[in-house]
Amino acid sequence: MMVLPFVGFAGSVAALIAGRRGLAIGLWLAALIGTLALYAVHATSTLNLAF
Repeated sequence: MMVLPFVGFAGSVAALIAGRRGLAIGLWLAALIGTLALYAVHATSTLNLAF
């Protein structure tokens, strides 16, 4: 699941190299939102610890 934002960032770089600035910004924003969403889920999950 965590690979999806990295794919978005890589696609953004590829679009930027290809000269598609609008697509690059869109992919970068989508990857940023995906990263923040995954972080929110990760930071608020409970740990099931049993000692």
